[in-house]
Amino acid sequence: MQSLGIVSRLFPLVLSGEKTSTIRWRETMIVPGPMRYICDDDPTMTAVVMVHRCTSMPLSDAAGFVGREEDWPDPVMLHGMREHYPDITLSDIVQVVEHGPPVRDVS
Repeated sequence: MQSLGIVSRLFPLVLSGEKTSTIRWRETMIVPGPMRYICDDDPTMTAVVMVHRCTSMPLSDAAGFVGREEDWPDPVMLHGMREHYPDITLSDIVQVVEHGPPVRDVS
């Protein structure tokens, strides 16, 4: 099964179903179907979600694509993404992975 690591502070949002997308840069390409999130600080904590769409686009378009442009204006988006990817720019192509709530929690 495909999988992605996720920082601990975001893992509860996946479990609650509030987090239904992730933006990745230069990582394993994800495809529609089941995907396991693995908590970076505790790999025994996992959640399986069903990915329904994966779209590549410039980072500058990602917030609007997932309906979060008011929450993530360009400077906020760039600052947040640089926590994980220090060299990323707004023009870099990212993969936006959209999914539903957990279908199975295997924590």
